[in-house]
Amino acid sequence: MTETLRLSWHVVVRNWTVYKKDFFANISPTLADPSLIMVSLGLGLGSLIQDINGRTYLEFMAPGLVATTALFTSFFESSYGFYVRMTYESIFKAMLTTPVGASEVVIGEYMWNFIKGSLMAFGVTLVLCAFRLVPHYWVLPVATLLGGLISIPCAALGLLASSYIHNINQFQTVYSFLIAPMYFLSGVFFPIEPMPELFRWAIQISPFAHGVRLMQLLFWGELTLQTVLWHGGMLVAFGIALSYWSNIRIRKKLIA
Repeated sequence: MTETLRLSWHVVVRNWTVYKKDFFANISPTLADPSLIMVSLGLGLGSLIQDINGRTYLEFMAPGLVATTALFTSFFESSYGFYVRMTYESIFKAMLTTPVGASEVVIGEYMWNFIKGSLMAFGVTLVLCAFRLVPHYWVLPVATLLGGLISIPCAALGLLASSYIHNINQFQTVYSFLIAPMYFLSGVFFPIEPMPELFRWAIQISPFAHGVRLMQLLFWGELTLQTVLWHGGMLVAFGIALSYWSNIRIRKKLIA
């Protein structure tokens, strides 16, 4: 296991080496997008929405933006990014000629997504600190770790998409009918409690929805043992199940 992790780490180092060459360009959307959403929706629409469960609209929306960053960072990295590395750049074919095997490639990609998702969540939380929307400084490290946890099932969805599609344009279908609904309907922009019961039950099959809820409860100081066990347990369960499925699919794709 130690050797597997060591070899997997080389995948992380390779991805970081490429990523840091355009570091500012790569992180700028992560910092700019939440800021623009906070200004356009938080201040604009928020002026019309006076109260959501005792909070301003800015306070309600802020934690969901941290979770959203983890979603988009991990999905696009493990879908478009992974597919390009696998299909057009033949990076993994080169890796498989070394002691790095298919399992190490997959594990390395998950490690990279966890680290990247955590760092992006950290960056967005810092932006929210500038808006004075982070109630306690200890929220910063916990939100960072939670961002990494959210990244795992979201990265698995990207890897699964990479294993099933036949050309890169088909990612648009995956985004339109899977990722976009998760983003818009998981409680980032509106509370799901007033929604019909069927909707509230259906949204439980979204790992992102559980991540959003955990992030909200963290920011609002409402975490309890029950909510951590339920939403955290579901997030971990989705992460394990989807990772196992994607591992099987990607291994076949790499070895074929």
